[in-house]
Amino acid sequence: MPTAHNRGLALVTGATGYIGCRLVPRLLEDGWRVRVLTRDVGRLASRPWHAQVDIVEGDATSRPDLDRACLNVDVAYYLVHSMDGRPGFVDRDRHLAQHFAAAASGADVGRIVYLSGLHPAGVERLSAHLASRVEVGEVLMASGVPTAVLQAAVILGSGSASFEMLRHLTHRLPLMMAPRWLNNRIQPIGIGDVLHFLASAATLPSGVHRTFDIGGPDVLTYRQMIERFARLAGLRRRLVVTVPVLTPRLASYWVGFVTPVPTGLVRPLVGSLIHEVVCAENDLTDLVEVPAGGLTDFDTAVRAALADEPERRPEPGTVDPARITAADPSWAGR
Repeated sequence: MPTAHNRGLALVTGATGYIGCRLVPRLLEDGWRVRVLTRDVGRLASRPWHAQVDIVEGDATSRPDLDRACLNVDVAYYLVHSMDGRPGFVDRDRHLAQHFAAAASGADVGRIVYLSGLHPAGVERLSAHLASRVEVGEVLMASGVPTAVLQAAVILGSGSASFEMLRHLTHRLPLMMAPRWLNNRIQPIGIGDVLHFLASAATLPSGVHRTFDIGGPDVLTYRQMIERFARLAGLRRRLVVTVPVLTPRLASYWVGFVTPVPTGLVRPLVGSLIHEVVCAENDLTDLVEVPAGGLTDFDTAVRAALADEPERRPEPGTVDPARITAADPSWAGR
């Protein structure tokens, strides 16, 4: 593994997505040379870092394109997801992961880092999208390449699909009839902490090959998140009344009706809310440093998200599709 003074080459897939486009500049700041794999070079033209990276134009379904992207790579970030609402996404994501795992192994990549969804242990029936994220992690770990799978719940950051759903629900509904599983516990994490742990995972010793739970310092119910978001956004107190009959499918239709979040994102987000998602361990902090100043609490992360690019943030009741992308792993954990 390269030293701190010679970080080596990092490959970022999904670089146009919510996580990927933020991870690239963080890796550059840390001293990595960065390569990105994208189907459309033009989509990177507006990124201030596009001239600083090696761009491979290709498709994640193409083994020759993957071989070119993985050549001489020290750490590869896998941030590719199917989240378009179309059927067959489980098979698509499995096949994409298998192709990537084979290419990474064939190119002797030093490490794979994957951002997955936090999920409870021992649950026989996870939501379909969350179960798929778990399967993708298992496929990557079976590649023979040292792999770190980071598992996060709700990611707090402007543009994150899960954060935008929380934002729009809170803005539009001062009174809501909601499923009783909105009382399930969730351990959200700020986007800055997610990027910190992703970047730090690149330097893990080669013998480290496992999943890691990552989360912020607060454990809250979704109801509490709505109430606290309202207070931080300067809104009147929100009243949430839970009912026992609202199934995940019905709830996804309801959320899709009252918010502008695309249907393809709503269903996996809502489907994952049926699970309690609290970190079972924080072992990664034994291997890498925590962010300077410690992990970001819920209130601080929300304030930062509300202040992020206010001139580009859509008004409540509208949505900018460019800010909520299908390559946002935060859906996997609400």
